[in-house]
Amino acid sequence: MKVLVIGSGAREHALVRSLRRDPEVSEVHAAPGNAGIAVDAAVHPVAADRPEAVADLAARLDTDLVVIGPEVPLVAGVADAVKARGIACFGPSARAAKLEGSKAFAKEVMAAAGVPTAMAVVCDTRAEVVDALDRFGPPYVVKDDGLAAGKGVVVTDDRDAALAHAQACGTVVVEEYLDGPEVSLFCVTDGLAVAPLTPAQDFKRAYDADAGPNTGGMGAYTPLPWTPPGFVDDVLERVVRPTIAEMHRRGIPFAGLLYVGLALTSRGVRVVEFNARFGDPETQAVLARLRSGLGGLLRAAATGTLAQHPEPVWRDGAAVTVVVAAHGYPASPRTGDRIHGLDEAAAVKGVDVLHAGTRLDAEGSVVSSGGRVLSVTAVGDDLAEARQRAYEAVDLIRLDGSHHRRDIAAAAARS
Repeated sequence: MKVLVIGSGAREHALVRSLRRDPEVSEVHAAPGNAGIAVDAAVHPVAADRPEAVADLAARLDTDLVVIGPEVPLVAGVADAVKARGIACFGPSARAAKLEGSKAFAKEVMAAAGVPTAMAVVCDTRAEVVDALDRFGPPYVVKDDGLAAGKGVVVTDDRDAALAHAQACGTVVVEEYLDGPEVSLFCVTDGLAVAPLTPAQDFKRAYDADAGPNTGGMGAYTPLPWTPPGFVDDVLERVVRPTIAEMHRRGIPFAGLLYVGLALTSRGVRVVEFNARFGDPETQAVLARLRSGLGGLLRAAATGTLAQHPEPVWRDGAAVTVVVAAHGYPASPRTGDRIHGLDEAAAVKGVDVLHAGTRLDAEGSVVSSGGRVLSVTAVGDDLAEARQRAYEAVDLIRLDGSHHRRDIAAAAARS
């Protein structure tokens, strides 16, 4: 099977690495890729969010399967364009991707499906925002209705900051604050059958102890030893299957990856958000533990044969991902700084150094090109060993002005 991966981040690098390990996969291509992906796959300078250009590339390569990583191409209709050429594509249609593209639409679907989630109000005016903030009280939760690269949510006790964020966004969803730890659950689906992957937890705030602004994600780990027994089955029955069924009822079948962001509250499980693709950086940790082939699983979802495909098989142990971010991230990341120590870090036992915001400069050196630069992912017999290996590798990397969290999976490893 020849596979084309669309995207340029560490999530896509993780997909490429996992696909290369699959004996069913003969070739892996990527567009547009990055400096690290270029080492593992043939890369093509095609913009990820141009539907016809991606479809042309897939046809030219005689691709058997296209895998779309980021949300922007999905909302732009890249999956639709690829499927129109008769090429299997893992990723929902533009209409189905609205589950991520519009928070208001996602709330509407959840209400119709009876899915437990936070109470919320969709607001278009300042007066509506003021009323909603007063209704729910602090901590205030304000979400940009559209795509915001994982940074469209503000959770704050500062009412003025909540109002300012709402005004900057336009249409927003204001909702009640959900207490309790958050969990990410990825579910592969062909629009009817569902195959859950192993749950993970990510860390959104920029600095240790959940301080600082929201980011696209500063690290993740899996498995989650503290989730209650039967957790995945409960989420499938109460959240995932009702949502998939509701989308099918509406004539908008959702086939691809349904990312369910959950809060384990004092009142039970509640949905925080839906995404229409693999999450970043959770994917890096989750795929590090996948023992069975990824290509066959994604092709089964793309071709409507998931019910006949074997369930995913997982390695024992744990995986931890630590994100190395550029100077100034997330507000104003600096780019163009050279990255040193990549080979030494990759040589640490159990470690994959996955590239996100990287490129080659005129001299052929790897330099930073985005806010989240690298995802250092390690596996180990348990969380403590995976953490130790990940941070050993991170400490070998030198990027001027970079920062990373030191507490990824620390609490879970201790307990």
